[in-house]
Amino acid sequence: MHITMKDISKSFDGVLVLDKANLVVASGEVHALLGENGAGKSSLMKVLTGVYAKDSGTIEIDGRDVNFSHPKQAEKNGIYFVYQELNSVLDMTIEENLFLGREQIGAFGVLQQKTMMQQTQEVLDALDLHLHPRTYLRDMSVGQRQLVEIAKAFLVNAKTIILDEPTAALTENETAKLFSIIKVLQKKGVSFIYISHRMEEIFKICDRVTVMRDGKYIGTAETAAITSEELVRMMIGRELGNLFQKQTVAQGSVALKVSHLTKNGMFFDVSFEVHEGEILGVAGLIGAARSEIMKTIYGAYRADSGSIAIHGAPVPLKRYTPRKARMYGIGFITEDRKDEGLMINESIMANLDLTNFPLIANARGIIQTKREKKLSADAIAKFKISCRNRNHICNHLSGGNQQKVVFAKWLYANPRILILDEPTRGVDVGAKQEIYTIMTNLVKQGVAIIMVSSELPEVLGMSDRILVIREGKVAGMLLRSEATQEKIMTLATGGKAHAE
Repeated sequence: MHITMKDISKSFDGVLVLDKANLVVASGEVHALLGENGAGKSSLMKVLTGVYAKDSGTIEIDGRDVNFSHPKQAEKNGIYFVYQELNSVLDMTIEENLFLGREQIGAFGVLQQKTMMQQTQEVLDALDLHLHPRTYLRDMSVGQRQLVEIAKAFLVNAKTIILDEPTAALTENETAKLFSIIKVLQKKGVSFIYISHRMEEIFKICDRVTVMRDGKYIGTAETAAITSEELVRMMIGRELGNLFQKQTVAQGSVALKVSHLTKNGMFFDVSFEVHEGEILGVAGLIGAARSEIMKTIYGAYRADSGSIAIHGAPVPLKRYTPRKARMYGIGFITEDRKDEGLMINESIMANLDLTNFPLIANARGIIQTKREKKLSADAIAKFKISCRNRNHICNHLSGGNQQKVVFAKWLYANPRILILDEPTRGVDVGAKQEIYTIMTNLVKQGVAIIMVSSELPEVLGMSDRILVIREGKVAGMLLRSEATQEKIMTLATGGKAHAE
């Protein structure tokens, strides 16, 4: 299938989100679509698949003009969109998810369950997925659910599959599996449009790359003929410089000490400490219980044993809650910004109000409109949040700008210990650099930062020390000077490495 999109424009409420954008995808190629958050990538794909109606421009498939008005039309014409936010129904089996909305009905309206079961098994076998068709999705990892979404595309005989940030929640092994499936389908003539912020993946799996910026088409190149630095320059319109601008900061006393912390069924005997002015990176495979440890430190989970001391003061764990954690000066930026980090369908101002009530209310607890507006205006300027105004609904912001709102929510509360769980997941390189700058400024002020991240370059680039977690236990601690990707992965997978 050969797809040509030419001069595509689209606006919402007078705001131009696509401005004469172009994309050409050849049959059987893996074509990367690259750009910062808000560049128009997803909007262009939604125009292609009929989610949005274009204002102008043309779309051709194999030389034939098309104009889909619904995603089902795109599906029938061989185009399938695997969204970043998966459309799976967790309380259904693989078979039920694959045939949802396309059930096979026999005589007298009877479901052809045996046929659907057989076809599901054939699809799983073809993709080398060792799963039973009757497995419930709630019992599967996020990565396995992602692969089931691709199985749906295989079932409907898709000729072009759109993948939006497909590896954001995948383990290294699951990512390798995904790439293997892409190669298998590519050999059968299937095309892929691959949206990702992970530059190393672009060069590993993609044949060509198209770059967008501010809704406009910037250019297309073969991945073999361009460098990551050149792609970044195309994406952001300037030189990025050193992404990880790590600065050495004089560390103070121990801000947080965790001793033999245990939550039965989750993690066991976890001990570490973090100092004022330090960034402690936390690495490990997905499922290692990194987030569970952090949520326990924040009071969202109750520990079964062990102790936590904050600036030398023991924390009474039996009565420890997130509210108490905030009183102790702990802030927590969750990895799930849409469900846990933000009131996603509320405005920027409403989200800032939530954690900064003392700053906007008078002594009687009445919100002062002037203070409220000033806080929002200050946050938008300070964190460079790209929006229309303070009333912009967070669900309509790009991922990078949503994350900046999350940071703003917490930083005005002046935490002395800040836990960051996957702080740059799904965020473009420009926004990443701004987040790293925020982190650097915080440690200069003596804030202790714990950063959980699955991106090893980020862990290596920003951490003073690196705590590695494996299967709910501490596997080792590495100094910045001795840490490498190989040493981290050796510890994370159960090997041995020189630890502090």
